[in-house]
Amino acid sequence: MKVTDVTCHILQSKVDRPFTSARGWLYGTRSSCVVEIATDEGITGFGECYGPAAVAKAVIDTQLKPRVIGRDPFDVEVVWEDLYNRIKDYGLAGMTISAISGIDIALWDIVGRAAGKPVHKLIGGAYRDEVVPYATGLYFIDMDRLIEEAVEEATDYARQGFRAIKMKIGLGDLKLDAARVAAVRRAIGPGVKLAVDANHCFSVPNAIRLGRMLEEHDVLWFEEPISPEDHDGYVEVTRALDVAVAGGENDFTRWGFRDIIARKAMDIVQPDLCAAGGFSECRKIATLASAFGVECVPHAWGSAIGLAATVQFLAALPDQPPALRPMPPMLEFEQTPNPLRDHLATTPIAQKGGVVKVPGGPGLGIEIDRKVLQQYKVA
Repeated sequence: MKVTDVTCHILQSKVDRPFTSARGWLYGTRSSCVVEIATDEGITGFGECYGPAAVAKAVIDTQLKPRVIGRDPFDVEVVWEDLYNRIKDYGLAGMTISAISGIDIALWDIVGRAAGKPVHKLIGGAYRDEVVPYATGLYFIDMDRLIEEAVEEATDYARQGFRAIKMKIGLGDLKLDAARVAAVRRAIGPGVKLAVDANHCFSVPNAIRLGRMLEEHDVLWFEEPISPEDHDGYVEVTRALDVAVAGGENDFTRWGFRDIIARKAMDIVQPDLCAAGGFSECRKIATLASAFGVECVPHAWGSAIGLAATVQFLAALPDQPPALRPMPPMLEFEQTPNPLRDHLATTPIAQKGGVVKVPGGPGLGIEIDRKVLQQYKVA
């Protein structure tokens, strides 16, 4: 089998109700670079790149595509190393690795389809056939009702059956952040897990100060409290707090995570399948984390393709650590409006009763709806 073509689809949809996070970015659209790889045996695989879609497409079209065409998809990690070597002098992180991630995911999709097996069976096997999702949401929309809207949204997620929720913080007022978290905790009660995500908006002292304020609210983890470049700062924050500190969605490859994990700068690392290097590289990151006793709970933000890839990856992750009553890694299931997540697969991935079933079909386990692909395609 040989690769005959690599096509990048830039998909985009408008958001009916724009939202923002602590970084101050207003999300008015959702977009994605979807990678489609064709073979001479008629088997096609899909992957996804995290980040600005047009940039990922440019990297793939100009730097990576010529090196993938003609290759055997089963040489997936050989291809990964070749592509990384191609961009190594000028792209050790960021969009170059996101571009490789999309290709890697698509190649694993092809391998699974050719073998008639889901990807998780090819990367170690099924530790579980269902995963527990947590609802990511509670962004900032109505600045006059920040606490009220958070309570209403969190209550709705709990009513839908979610057993865990992750909310945004970082309003520029530590006491307001703490009050918002406290109100959500009261609303959902002690039976629903609650994590917080600051999108790296705090200084080290303010992260520690707020983290201590949040400890009384039984927070599952404090995600991205400070800038991702500041590994020394992460060590300070992690050592100072009784709340678990998480991060890593803005880190890339085993080399990018090596220092973080070895120093235990974070309690939980969160590589994104569509950003950190795809299945091939995230397997290595998870193994490295396991060797140092650091949890690995992947970040996920994108279309049905990225979501499906994350579910497959989670199915093959061991409990951390193994126990009589283990705490398996959860699935980030972001709930902001996104038709690319909800409609791109012919059978959408959904949570029912607080769980998401791991798709058992070949490859990523989903089929792409070509009509929806064309509907949202802008390039």
